Amino acid sequence: MQNTADYTSAQSDRRTDGCTSIISNLGSLVEQVHANMKLIETAIALEAAFGGPEAAASIVVLDDVTPRYVQANAALNASNVGLGVALHLLQEITSSKPEPEGGEGHRFV
Repeated sequence: MQNTADYTSAQSDRRTDGCTSIISNLGSLVEQVHANMKLIETAIALEAAFGGPEAAASIVVLDDVTPRYVQANAALNASNVGLGVALHLLQEITSSKPEPEGGEGHRFV
C-alpha cells in the first residue's frame, strides 16, 4: 500500500512540475505578445503623427500599411485570448488538490 502512495505522489509531483514549466513558458509568450501589440500600436500612432494635422487637412493619402498593422494587432489579440485561456486551464490543474487516499470509491490494489 505504501508503494502505491509513493507512486501516486511521484506522479502528481511530475505532473505539477510539467505544468509549472508549461505555465512559465506560456506566461513568457503572453508577455511577448503584449510587447508586440504595444509596438504595433506605437507604429500606428507614429504613422498617424507623421502626416500631422495640417497635412491631413490638405492631403489625402491612401494608406496601405495601417490596415495591415490593424489586422496584425487583431491576430495577436486573438492569440492572446487563446493563450490566456490555456494559461488559466493549466493554472487550475496545478492549483487543484489531489483527493486524499482511502476516500470513498478509491481503492488501490
